Amino acid sequence: MGDLLDDYQLADAYDEMFTGLSQPREHYQSLNAVLQTLSRRDFEERCDARDRAFRDAGITFQLSGEERPFPLDLVPRILPADEWTVIESGVRQRVQALEAFLADVYGPGRILKDGVIPRRLVVTSTNFQRAAAGIEPPRGVRVHVAGIDLVRDAEGKFRVLEDNLRTPSGISYVIENRRAMTRVFPELFASHRVRRVADYPTRLLESLRATAPEGVEDPSVVVLTPGVHNAAYFEHSFLARQMGVELVEGSDLVCHDNIVAMRTTEGLQRVDVVYRRIDDDYLDPLHFLGSSVLGCPGIVNAARAGMVTIANAVGNGVGDDKALYPYVPDMIRFYLGEEPVLANVETFRLEEPDVCEWALERLDRLVVKPVDGSGGHGLVIGPHADDKELTALGRRIRRNPRGWIAQEPVALSTAPTYVDEAMGPRHLDLRPFAINDGERIWVVPGGLTRVALPEGSLVVNSSQGGGSKDTWVLASPTDGPEPVPDPAAPAAPLPDAPLRPPDRGPVQAQGQQQQQAGTAC
Repeated sequence: MGDLLDDYQLADAYDEMFTGLSQPREHYQSLNAVLQTLSRRDFEERCDARDRAFRDAGITFQLSGEERPFPLDLVPRILPADEWTVIESGVRQRVQALEAFLADVYGPGRILKDGVIPRRLVVTSTNFQRAAAGIEPPRGVRVHVAGIDLVRDAEGKFRVLEDNLRTPSGISYVIENRRAMTRVFPELFASHRVRRVADYPTRLLESLRATAPEGVEDPSVVVLTPGVHNAAYFEHSFLARQMGVELVEGSDLVCHDNIVAMRTTEGLQRVDVVYRRIDDDYLDPLHFLGSSVLGCPGIVNAARAGMVTIANAVGNGVGDDKALYPYVPDMIRFYLGEEPVLANVETFRLEEPDVCEWALERLDRLVVKPVDGSGGHGLVIGPHADDKELTALGRRIRRNPRGWIAQEPVALSTAPTYVDEAMGPRHLDLRPFAINDGERIWVVPGGLTRVALPEGSLVVNSSQGGGSKDTWVLASPTDGPEPVPDPAAPAAPLPDAPLRPPDRGPVQAQGQQQQQAGTAC
């Protein structure tokens, strides 16, 4: 018997693996049996093998200006089939409602006229883009890719923490985490029927091609990146390689007479679908930030003319504005006539004067977030903040109450995680990814489980130093056989080398824009 789990103690939260000390949940019993045979030395050797594999493959994440191997914990998170069915249904329902909401607010505005959502809340959102009004995307798809962040509360119930409808990131690590696990821990897969995640790039490409402008028989797809200085650049290049499409920067694209084309060694080649990983502000200097050197002037006009598809669509950020998040259950009822499958975390809208004063008196007991933040930036966890932080936060809220929401702290569930040569409970969340092609919404079976590595921390964002786990969705007895992973299987073949952008002048200024222009997980 090994000693890996000997000192593991349960935290004051729902534990994903154990119901009590040495009492694994039914779907974790096989994993527990394997871990019980391992010593710390055995586990450390596998951790070393993981780090070597990630470095050799260039699987890195940029944190504080430093490229480092993406932190993968080797104890997977396991979800039984019946639990995943609920998550999948809830994510699909939520994406359907948010898709309908975006079409409505940039179109007839029924939900605003009926008073379900206050009009002022929508039009004052920093992510409401008037340039998107009236644009009719092919097949009506605005949310091609969504990342819905879920947490499990103290009672073991999944709740939606926030929605990501602009440029959700992290799927590359889902796929690479699984690939690494099959190499480092192949014996674990012998005792589990784990559903595949490797189909994602194929599904994404099919969706992008399906939503190309009408009449295009063989659509040309590109991935638009801010550049190598962006924290999520690995993912941009990974997805381009896996889909076999070109990875381009803004200066590789030109728009003339509403036709978008990319520069190649053989001349201009028309582009039909742009999977952009650039925020709205940097996408088109004719409509948004005029100083941006990262986008393509005229691309929004081309989308309006129906000559190019922008995925995800311009203006989606109003759908994941955190001030509108409390209204998503109402959107589900209004557009779908259904009750929400997944509940929200209780949230307080600080633009309401009475609520704002109530929250200001309790900042040390609340979690406060900027409504347009991402990657955990600007988040303040009251119970963990000092008086100086809370005083400064109070001043910012009073200046702009519309810019903040408050939530009751949720005791995020924990799972055994190997940190500092010991196994301990660490808090985690789950980001399932959904792909929408206009006919159906497919949710990748698993998603990115993010882990707060410091003991007691609730900040799981990778851009804030968090780690991840491979997320296993177990196949149900009625599912077809899952192919056994081959640890020696090579990565997907690389396409022809992407276009190499020319020298673009001031590197420092451009690098700063690249860092800011795309969302990190």
